[in-house]
Amino acid sequence: MTDAFFRQRGDRFEPTELTRGPWDERAQHGGPPSALLARAAEQAGAELGLPHLARLTVELLKPVPLAPLALALELETRGRSVARLALRLDDGERLLARASALVARVAPIEASVAATPLDAPRPEACPPLDFPFFLWEVGYHTAIELRIARGEYGAGPTFVWMRPRAPLVEGEPTSGPQRALLCADSGNGVSPILDWRRFSFVNPDLTVALHRAPRGEWIGLDARTDVDPALGIGVARTRICDVEGASGHGLQTLLCAPR
Repeated sequence: MTDAFFRQRGDRFEPTELTRGPWDERAQHGGPPSALLARAAEQAGAELGLPHLARLTVELLKPVPLAPLALALELETRGRSVARLALRLDDGERLLARASALVARVAPIEASVAATPLDAPRPEACPPLDFPFFLWEVGYHTAIELRIARGEYGAGPTFVWMRPRAPLVEGEPTSGPQRALLCADSGNGVSPILDWRRFSFVNPDLTVALHRAPRGEWIGLDARTDVDPALGIGVARTRICDVEGASGHGLQTLLCAPR
């Protein structure tokens, strides 16, 4: 297996075949480019002394090709506690995705807050799961280990554990927020209520809000999808977890259509 989702070459990021998504052999899954934007936001926040990536909203404007990508970042506003960043991803000719990020300071408080207990078995106790709707031999589906913890795949709300088998960028560790973004774009993929053989359910956006960075290798997606057939529009809502409990939430708009 290729050893990373991206290789950095100067100011460009070369995607490997592990980024390939389910709908087009030439296009990436939304997770890897979203995680690449999260990486840039995290690095900028650290330089500003605002190390927590509190929110990232990604708009996927066009299918992101398996081609070298350039990333640009602009500081929109800066306060004592937060900064807002604007990010852009392009292939040298077309704007492919844009994102808005909120990075925040870290200031511990003395308070007793009961953590929400993890209401699902740990990953090692769960059976494996494969994404059934990928048609290619190698892609995002082979770069992620999945285990189903609760629910029945394709029949409503589902809790799935996910573990990336490769780092986001070659030669560097993948942070908790980056790992969350790699996986959170699969909220609709792990909780489908439409038959994938008959319908596609593409998400043109993804928002992830984190009250803490996930810890450890495994990301839990406690996901639910709702669809209105009269409109062909859906929404996937995901509680993002690690083995210690909840760490944030994800939200996706879905465009549903016959395959």
